[in-house]
Amino acid sequence: MQVIHISESEYELSAIRAQGAGGQNVNKVSSAIHLRFDIQASSLSDWLKQRLLHLKDNRINADGVLIIKAQQYRTQEANKKDAIQRLHEIVNAANHVKPTRYATRPTYGSKLRRLETKSQRGHLKQLRGKIAGE
Repeated sequence: MQVIHISESEYELSAIRAQGAGGQNVNKVSSAIHLRFDIQASSLSDWLKQRLLHLKDNRINADGVLIIKAQQYRTQEANKKDAIQRLHEIVNAANHVKPTRYATRPTYGSKLRRLETKSQRGHLKQLRGKIAGE
């Protein structure tokens, strides 16, 4: 699996005001970042575009645009780095394909242990019968 890097020209960053408590600057400083990545217009392979569009993710809208909102940090630069890193994580996770699992046979020892416990259980049940001679 190769790591995919997305160029800066393929996504759009815009600064917005962060939500929640934050003190005096929360209503004045635009420190949160909206990252918009148009999946259809990107230079990714068609296979990867389809994988991204079929993700069950609320951040992908009906037009095929992935929107990431980063407001965890106090500075705009840190939020930009966080948004770009999250974009790369989503794309690289969609690029990862799990290897197919092939069915394996049980080992000889596990078969013997299974049969031995079955015979022990059967013998125990045989002992539950009525006692002869009464």
